[in-house]
Amino acid sequence: MLKRVLSISLLVIVIALGFFQKDELLTLIKDGGILSIFISMLFVAICVFFPVIPFPVLVGVIGGVFGTSQGVFISLTGAMAGTMGFFYLSRYGFRDYAQSKLMKYPKVQEYEEFLHRNSFVAILTCRLIPIIPAPVVNIICGLSKVNGLIFFTASTIGKIPNILILSFAGASFSSNKLFSFGLYGGYILILFLINFLIIYRKMAKESS
Repeated sequence: MLKRVLSISLLVIVIALGFFQKDELLTLIKDGGILSIFISMLFVAICVFFPVIPFPVLVGVIGGVFGTSQGVFISLTGAMAGTMGFFYLSRYGFRDYAQSKLMKYPKVQEYEEFLHRNSFVAILTCRLIPIIPAPVVNIICGLSKVNGLIFFTASTIGKIPNILILSFAGASFSSNKLFSFGLYGGYILILFLINFLIIYRKMAKESS
């Protein structure tokens, strides 16, 4: 009961911060400086729970303010803080709710089987190629017996390419807007094609 109360309280605080302080947080991020680094990490973590602004926009802004290298570090740290928080809340705080949430995704059972066979590869694959929404991956892994360190490692590695491209695009935006849009657009197109091929192969296999 105590875990449930603490979990609900934490979630309410996170959502309230993101919803009511969105503009203020963005302003602090754009100001730069030491404080904005921690604010940026906090805002990215909040967006893992409650996407008050699109993740690509937020990471791009951070990349534009701090540059590619520092932007990647800040965004990745914030994203993993939120991801691990989501993971442990699913495991210990909202287990019943998380299980009911998964019922909306009946095909997730296939992922669960793959997850039990090879946790690291399954998590890494879903981070690199987001066939399953990231929050759903967090919930499944939280409800499963996946080791927290394996989840953290695979998720961190899997998030790097997306955050790196977004940060670089954000850092390049002021000097070359067309390049920034083209870079991320190309990345999305590649992911779309990979997803299409996976779905097509699966449908062909099922029909045969």
